[in-house]
Amino acid sequence: MLQKTRALRRASAAASARSAAHRPMTVLSVAAATLVGITLSVGLASTPAAGAVNPAVAVAAPAVAGTEPLAQIAEDASATLDDAKSAVVEAEALRADVVASGLDVGARTSVDTSELERDIEKLDDSDVMPVLLVGVLADKADAETARVVASTEVLQGALTAAQEKRAAEEAARVAAEQAAAEAAAAEQAAAALAAANTPEGAKASARQIMSSTYGWGEDQFSCLSSLWTKESGWNYQAYNPSGATGIPQALPGGKMASAGGDWQTNAATQIAWGLGYISSVYGTPCSAWSHSQAMNWY
Repeated sequence: MLQKTRALRRASAAASARSAAHRPMTVLSVAAATLVGITLSVGLASTPAAGAVNPAVAVAAPAVAGTEPLAQIAEDASATLDDAKSAVVEAEALRADVVASGLDVGARTSVDTSELERDIEKLDDSDVMPVLLVGVLADKADAETARVVASTEVLQGALTAAQEKRAAEEAARVAAEQAAAEAAAAEQAAAALAAANTPEGAKASARQIMSSTYGWGEDQFSCLSSLWTKESGWNYQAYNPSGATGIPQALPGGKMASAGGDWQTNAATQIAWGLGYISSVYGTPCSAWSHSQAMNWY
């Protein structure tokens, strides 16, 4: 709409200028006829006839009348030049963005601004060319600016689509890596739990907890090993008809929930509860083992 408005304005200005150029001839004709009338009637009156026109004034008037439209052409051409320069700057900036992105945006990776740059160069010298020619050149620059702007928008759309595609692919890659890492961690945890739930794994857990939590050494572990071998064979799934459960044969098994919600499936949780029970009731595993030998329970 802006281009059409400027083009129509320049066309109107050109028409006004042409009209203004013809008006002096008409006025001169009127002035000549008036002078003839004055000559024929010389002596009849000493003052000019009513309606007589001063030739100098008549010639000057249309020149003033044509000044405003021509000035409008120059003003519109200046605005067109600004728009054209902005279009080139934006197209060049987008080309740099495309190159920096390294993305595939299709066959066209830049906008051709060569023709518009030539138009800009000519409009920059408009002060030394006829005003009407400036209008013609500005119309051409308007059209070329529109083409460059439209092409820039298309390329920007392609770049945006490529960026969104890359972002989606990156998000998918990160999600896949995270899922793989979580699966690997779960697998490792399951393997570790399975290993810890074996009799040998349970004994290794007991040694570590006894030492780090209670400061008990190998002498106490020897007693504990004998005690729990008798009670459950170090089987975390051990269960007897009375309801005693797990490696320490807690009665009922639900007591071990105080050590962890996974007490039914994790030997280490059962061991932690059993060592706590031994410490609070008997003081040491060897005391508990002595009681078991004497009473057949602990």
